[in-house]
Amino acid sequence: MWSSVSSEQSADDSRRRSRRLALVILALCAAPFIAAWLAYFLWPPQSRVNYGDLIEVRPLADPVLRGIDAKPFRLSQFRGKWILLQLDSGDCREDCRKKLVYMRQVRLALGKDAERLERVWLLTDGSVPDAALLREFQGTFVAHAAGSALLSEFPAAQDASGHIYVVDPLGNLMLRFPADPDPRRMLKDMTRLLSVSRVG
Repeated sequence: MWSSVSSEQSADDSRRRSRRLALVILALCAAPFIAAWLAYFLWPPQSRVNYGDLIEVRPLADPVLRGIDAKPFRLSQFRGKWILLQLDSGDCREDCRKKLVYMRQVRLALGKDAERLERVWLLTDGSVPDAALLREFQGTFVAHAAGSALLSEFPAAQDASGHIYVVDPLGNLMLRFPADPDPRRMLKDMTRLLSVSRVG
C-alpha cells in the first residue's frame, strides 16, 4: 500500500516537473516574440535612418556646360567621386551662401574621406558670382547652367534652389537635403553613404 502511494506521488512529481519544463521551454520560445512586440509598440522604429530625402535613383544628363573660367565643364569629370551640388543664382544671397558654407563644412568634417567628395554650384542665371565669394569657397566648382535642360532634372516640391543634392560616383542623382538643412545631420548621411559605398 505504502509503495503504491509512494509511486503515485512520484508520478505526480514527475508530471509536475514535466509541466514546469514544458512551461519554461514555451516561455523561452515566446520571449523573442514578446520582446519584439513590446519593442515595436513601446519604442516604435523610426520610419527612416537617413536625414535627406531619397530620390528615385537615376543618371543625370551630362551636357557640356561652361565653367566660370570659360572652360568646358561636365558633371562626368567627377565620376568616381560623390558630389554635393547646389543650384542658385550667381547673385548669391544669404540662403545661397549658407549652402556653400554647409557643403564646405561637411566636406571638411569628413576628414580623411574629404577627397572622395566634390562640391558643385550650378548657376541658374547669367549672373557671375563675386570674386571674393569664389575665393572664400575655393574648391567649389562653379558652372553656368542657365537654359540647360539639366536644371529640370532636380526634383523639388517648390524651388530646386532651396536644396543641396547628392550625386553618387556613377553620376546618379539620389538624395536631396531639405531647405535650410542641419549640417550635422547632413554629415551623418554623408558619413554613412561613404562608409557603405564600394565605389567612390
